[in-house]
Amino acid sequence: MTKTEPPKGERIAKLLARAGIASRREVERMIADGRVKIGDIVLTTPATVLENLKGVMVDGKPVAAPEPTRLFAFHKPQGLLTAERDPAGRPTIYSALRNALPKGAPRLMPVGRLDLNTEGLLLLTNDGEFKRQLELPSTGIERTYRARTFGEISQARLEDLIEGIEIDGMRYGGIDANMERSTGRNQWIVLTLTEGKNREVRRVLEHLGLKVSRLIRVGYGPFALGDLPRGAAVELKQRDLEAFQTSLAGGGKGQPHRARPKK
Repeated sequence: MTKTEPPKGERIAKLLARAGIASRREVERMIADGRVKIGDIVLTTPATVLENLKGVMVDGKPVAAPEPTRLFAFHKPQGLLTAERDPAGRPTIYSALRNALPKGAPRLMPVGRLDLNTEGLLLLTNDGEFKRQLELPSTGIERTYRARTFGEISQARLEDLIEGIEIDGMRYGGIDANMERSTGRNQWIVLTLTEGKNREVRRVLEHLGLKVSRLIRVGYGPFALGDLPRGAAVELKQRDLEAFQTSLAGGGKGQPHRARPKK
């Protein structure tokens, strides 16, 4: 029997994500909604394998060839949703990004989410496949937060979080938590984790009996918020991005970089 050769190319959902159309999961939803065509044929499965995007159309518009991966840092203020739009009419990050992004910025997708009342570093990229890689817990990328809390807590109890914790049937992985400073029952706590589950930091701290009055993400992988002003966005240096991608390919997490403009 002749061995069947596997089809050449990649799945269309992956190709469209890399081209910046949307994340892979969002592309799969678009295909299910009949919004993607190859020529005059409506695509029915995201498992379709193609060598390139020639002839592919989304919402009736031809898809351009993928641009090089770009990465931006945004200092998200409180009160903005990490979403493209909100049915309730609440402001989103894209409302602020219209004026914050430099001219010529491509269509960008947020890497992960910060909830409405969380502020700090939000990475944005034009590459949906890169976005997915940065979000996967298996990649092991560290997220670092500073939390202002009120209540009784000891460093010893915070150190117990390194073993992980289960709350209401949800298991959270190890968290490196350290008291930055405290005055009476008010504290600033620094926490580093790699999973980033929905509202993870708030839920863990509230489970410990603390009230969180402010939560700031100050680092994502090797990139730090630094002194980037609230509401501002900058494109990160290409050499820092490439070094990060190289470290990920080698199984590392990259070296620290402050959010600074591209040069």
